[in-house]
Amino acid sequence: MEPLMTTDSSVPVKRYLRWSSVTAPLGLYALARIAMLLLLGSVARARNYDIGHYLRAWDGKWYLLIARSGYVTHIPHGSGNPAQCDLGFFPLLPLAIRTVHAVTHLGWLTSGEVVVTTAGALGSIVLWQFLRDHFDVAASTRGLALVLFSPAAVVLSMVYSESLFLLFVSLTLLALQRRWWLLAGLSAAATSALDPVGMAIAAPCAWAAYQAIRQRGEWRSLSAPLLAPAGLLAFFLYLWRHTGSFFEWFHAQRAGWQSGPLGTGIFYNAAKFFTHFFVDQNPAAKSLAAGVAASLVWWVWRHGRVTTALVYVFAVLACGALSPIIGISPRLLLRAFPLLALAGATVPLRRYGPLMTGSLLSMTCLAVLSTSAHWTP
Repeated sequence: MEPLMTTDSSVPVKRYLRWSSVTAPLGLYALARIAMLLLLGSVARARNYDIGHYLRAWDGKWYLLIARSGYVTHIPHGSGNPAQCDLGFFPLLPLAIRTVHAVTHLGWLTSGEVVVTTAGALGSIVLWQFLRDHFDVAASTRGLALVLFSPAAVVLSMVYSESLFLLFVSLTLLALQRRWWLLAGLSAAATSALDPVGMAIAAPCAWAAYQAIRQRGEWRSLSAPLLAPAGLLAFFLYLWRHTGSFFEWFHAQRAGWQSGPLGTGIFYNAAKFFTHFFVDQNPAAKSLAAGVAASLVWWVWRHGRVTTALVYVFAVLACGALSPIIGISPRLLLRAFPLLALAGATVPLRRYGPLMTGSLLSMTCLAVLSTSAHWTP
């Protein structure tokens, strides 16, 4: 049974806006962001680059391209790199960037950084409050810290969708916990417009609605799972009108990135790791992340079980397992951040130190590797 402090939906909202519940997560988020920007800035200076070169790298360039120019109408001929196009990316982050740019007239990269920084800060507050409903202040802070300093945390400083994941997934889980069903459905719909992995949020919505109906006959809880896929469906309907194919995102991904049989990503990365070890850092990072994920699932299942959050975690990990190439990557583990948060909140202090040290070292190594072709975040 979940160790909820309270499930009363009538608790005044002002309780969740106490000053202390804002300063602690904001301070931790600011520390994490400053540390990462200093690290990336040092690398950029050593290599005679502007730090913006790294903040808009990899997927960031696609999100900024969509925000600036919109989607193309067809997939280029060929496969692999020649066939890569912006149709393989979801729209909510580019829409947010475009909105900030239109309102403020800031540059595209600056607008992107405003979006991800704001989302990351708000997400940290909401996640900390979610943890506070289960744990004390110190444990909640440790859980948030393990998320913000996780191995793939570099993407929280880049124009990537993970900061919005942090916000909308945390908001959905908190709303489900509070039985704020409409808010849960709307934030879940936003999550499903971020990335296909965002559809994992439908699983905890369905689970919470099932529990609410079975225990209390609360049929209005169905609004959460019914609204959850709205973001993805809206995007696919747009693609149908824009390109002529409802499934154009799948076609773009298969052509440009994820060719190969479904469900083979974990085995593919494990085979490359055991044959090449750390010569190829991408499969090495993914194989190690899979091992870390398995260990954390085991720990949280035994010591910090929060069922709704774990349903989301399992759904995210299943998405990674289905991929022909991604597997369980450090970035996917960050998208399954409730696992990191619950582990950080429940691990004893004598084990938390080594756990955080390992996470910090991994974060530093992967952040530096992300500035080259050695690791793709």
